[in-house]
Amino acid sequence: MTKYRLEYIWLDGYTPTPNLRGKTQIKEFAAFSTFEQLPLWGFDGSSTLQAEGHSSGCVLKPVAVFPDAASTNGVLIMCDVMMPDGKTPNISNKRVTILDDPDARFSTKYMRKVDGKEYFEKLMDALKTTGPR
Repeated sequence: MTKYRLEYIWLDGYTPTPNLRGKTQIKEFAAFSTFEQLPLWGFDGSSTLQAEGHSSGCVLKPVAVFPDAASTNGVLIMCDVMMPDGKTPNISNKRVTILDDPDARFSTKYMRKVDGKEYFEKLMDALKTTGPR
């Protein structure tokens, strides 16, 4: 068995700019090779503005894993913040609202293939008229 340093990393609930948070755990694995081996991990969300004091349980759900170049047998684990059920996203978890569309990077497939530059320029002109809110 080898000991691994697991650094769970997430964004807190501060606005307008969330802060990076981290929580470390040492865990032994026979071989660290699967993402599914990473456990969900609870934390007190009242200190990160992600829950109220009377019901402060939040859960870190791993979504990506990277080797930690600064640590032997260390991994950096990017996490979503979930409610205690581990399935419902916390209200501060804005990442889950991002469109999961492989045909989207800063334009859509439609913009690139069908109407191209002309469509894009019309769209930008339309956005100019709405002004700041």
